[in-house]
Amino acid sequence: MFKRTAVLTLVFVFLLPLSLFVNAQKLPTTSPENVGLSSARLERIEPVVRKYIDENQLSGAVCMILRHDKVAYCKSFGIANIEGKRPMSDDSLFRIASMSKAITTLGAMILYEEGRFLLSDPLSNYLPKFKDMKVIVPDSTGNGYHLVPANKPIQIRHIMNHTAGFTYGGGPQRDYYRKAGMTVGLTPTEGTLEAMIDKLAELPLISQPGEEFHYGMSIDVLGRFIEVVSGKPLDVFLRERTFEPLGMKDTGFILPREKLPRLARLYRRNGNGVLEQDKNDPSYLCTQTYFSGGAGLVSSAPDYARFAQMVLNGGELDGVRLVSRKTIELMSTNSIGDLYSAFREDSGDKFGYGFGIRTERGVYDELESLGIIGWDGAFCTRFWIDPKEDLVGIFMIQGGGSCSELKNKYRVLVYQAIVD
Repeated sequence: MFKRTAVLTLVFVFLLPLSLFVNAQKLPTTSPENVGLSSARLERIEPVVRKYIDENQLSGAVCMILRHDKVAYCKSFGIANIEGKRPMSDDSLFRIASMSKAITTLGAMILYEEGRFLLSDPLSNYLPKFKDMKVIVPDSTGNGYHLVPANKPIQIRHIMNHTAGFTYGGGPQRDYYRKAGMTVGLTPTEGTLEAMIDKLAELPLISQPGEEFHYGMSIDVLGRFIEVVSGKPLDVFLRERTFEPLGMKDTGFILPREKLPRLARLYRRNGNGVLEQDKNDPSYLCTQTYFSGGAGLVSSAPDYARFAQMVLNGGELDGVRLVSRKTIELMSTNSIGDLYSAFREDSGDKFGYGFGIRTERGVYDELESLGIIGWDGAFCTRFWIDPKEDLVGIFMIQGGGSCSELKNKYRVLVYQAIVD
């Protein structure tokens, strides 16, 4: 399903530390025509994005397209920091929110390949507080809810594919999550991942494990699971096992203060049509201690492109292999069966491990390929990987209005440029 790339052997590779060698590499660039794209058709992207900027729907954007292992298109538009009058640039940094989930899940699969656990293992084998869970069910009258024991253990696979019964605190879980002070990982959060997940273990599930797809805190739980299994804090584990090997020098939970000026600010469009900066001072990213595996990473388009290209290559990039081709196949295969995914329109009708998957044509058809995998972020970022077309799409913005509409238009604009 996923292609392999040849490993380039260099005589001096053994003379350099692995991290220095990888960090020295950049994804090669090429003209669109060399990889079957039309430059003229790609020019259609800019006026569409600029129209949204001119209408104060967003402040700026970075768009990147890779095909056949090469960057064929990378352009930045608009402003990264309106108050500081800093233009958007190709290496601007973004809070990628739920695009963190694919990275955290891949991290867990690194441990899986080392024989540390099985996907069918009960979560409570590693996090004992999740042993005797309760589930919220409607009363017979339909006017309220009561709690019943879970009919089976939460398995590791359930937290990877959002079928464990965790949410972000919606519906009947709302009061439980609010009283416990749960966070979605998108805003400044005190404390540690361990403390937050311990509180989550005391709250009831929204459904029986494995029986429904519910998007929520599952990958934060997975992040804590990684800490326990690896014996390292999540930020350290991902840095050592993913970011450094892949040369992702601008990705992490903690933003170095010297990089803060490169951070694209988050804006919301108010009722008067004016973009207002988010009330949370982004400098909290420089000192945060809560590492949300589901929503907490900062990255750039070039960095995330390296992660996505590694996945498209079947687990390898620049001669460094993170996971097996078979593991990528597993992660990219529907793991929720006939369960309904609430993200069918934007991010795929099914879910694997870490990725949404487009598996069928239907009422949500747009210009894309069957078999694409990817995900979005709450601040309007998106990535997708297309094995059929050997293509990666990256779209980075930070808030605004009508962002889902623009992300879908961007994908159409990418695919209409394929001319080979």
